[in-house]
Amino acid sequence: MATQQVKGKLLVFSAPSGSGKTTLVRHLLETFNDMAFSVSATSRSARKGETNGRDYYFLSTAAFKQKIEEHAFLEWEEVYPDVYYGTLLSEVERLRNEGKHVLFDVDVVGGLNIKKHYGSEALAVFVKAPSIEELEKRLRNRSTDTEESIAERVRKARWELGFAEQFDQIVVNDQLEEAKEKLIQIVQNFLKQQK
Repeated sequence: MATQQVKGKLLVFSAPSGSGKTTLVRHLLETFNDMAFSVSATSRSARKGETNGRDYYFLSTAAFKQKIEEHAFLEWEEVYPDVYYGTLLSEVERLRNEGKHVLFDVDVVGGLNIKKHYGSEALAVFVKAPSIEELEKRLRNRSTDTEESIAERVRKARWELGFAEQFDQIVVNDQLEEAKEKLIQIVQNFLKQQK
């Protein structure tokens, strides 16, 4: 009698820009050796230093639209005119079939769509800064954005915060080390649960 291989679970992280989500996601990938990062597809061109299959799966706009028609994406979004980002269902299932837990770093709408698709097999975590003021301060301290860009990110953050209660867990990233510890506990508890 063949034993059925256990599929990996899904860990979905969403947050407004400046919340520290990427730092927390990297920490999880370093902590758990049975996790894999879900590489997104995009129709934008590769930037200097980016590698196809590692940073993104780079597709032409026509190829991306074809995959939309084929229902090849778990979730996708047109972020700017003809600039698409999405999660390939085949990539997620490939990792799950290898027994890996798949980690996502996606926008709030994409995160909720993944949760809806996978139900209890997915844990959706919303990461937020302690306040909008702190978020704005962090964005300014990065010194990578114009005033206009910061204002736009803060406006978007206010909108994204409206989705927080729809997530399974909310982690306030006030003190980074505390947030890392809390997140590890949340993830360990979720991975222990039976399907």
